Amino acid sequence: MTSSAALFRKYLGISIRGQMQYKGSFLLFSIGQFITTGVEVVGIWALFERFGPLGVWSFAHVAVFYGSVNVAFAVADTFSRGFDTFGTTMVRTGDFDRVLLRPRSAVLQIACNEFPLHRVGRFLQGAIVLIYGVVALNLDLSIAQVFLWCYALLGMVFFFYGLMVIQATISFWSIESLEVMNVFVYGGVEASQYPLSIYEDWFRQFFTYVIPLGCVAYFPIVGVLGVVDPTGSSLLFQYLSPTAGIAFFCVSLLLWNVGVRHYASTGS
Repeated sequence: MTSSAALFRKYLGISIRGQMQYKGSFLLFSIGQFITTGVEVVGIWALFERFGPLGVWSFAHVAVFYGSVNVAFAVADTFSRGFDTFGTTMVRTGDFDRVLLRPRSAVLQIACNEFPLHRVGRFLQGAIVLIYGVVALNLDLSIAQVFLWCYALLGMVFFFYGLMVIQATISFWSIESLEVMNVFVYGGVEASQYPLSIYEDWFRQFFTYVIPLGCVAYFPIVGVLGVVDPTGSSLLFQYLSPTAGIAFFCVSLLLWNVGVRHYASTGS
């Protein structure tokens, strides 16, 4: 029997070939993503140009935060689209019944349902801003800092993917209130584009210990930048904090299994 990894590669290959049948559409969608997210950078730059640095944080520092978050979110959004649209494409229509009848993991099938490759536009835009921030700060990164950066990006991908899984899980009980999750998904992306230290204490505590957004998008990047954290976190904590993103993803899968057990089909 084909392994899960091989099946994933087949699904991905089919999706790429299918979307490349319409190269003009793919290119236009990618450019649209690039421009849309690029407007955000212009807005951030305008704020810094008008009001100056945010304490120890310059525009170049924020560019590193912004670029890292958007690169990671673009990857997570590409590979988790099946969970993002799960409520309307699977639960509402009852198509999830067919998924459960197949001799394969439901998680794998939903994950392979769709790969919107035009998210590459957001990825490239984030990468360009990230490179600008690194060059502007003239960062001389050690091997340990490069490792931390890669680990932070991995933690962010797992974290954002976990949010999508939780959103899909909620749809087992309600598909009318899923917009609430956008507060944490897209709102989380917006909030993490700035250093967590600029927010109120209750906000920092919530997005560190309840929703570990700060653990993947703030503390490790502070360690990469070599800046003394205004919130007082230690270097050890900064290196360990991306693990919270992986743990969050594992918890989201446990919640998903609970939701699957409560799935009662559409009744039609």
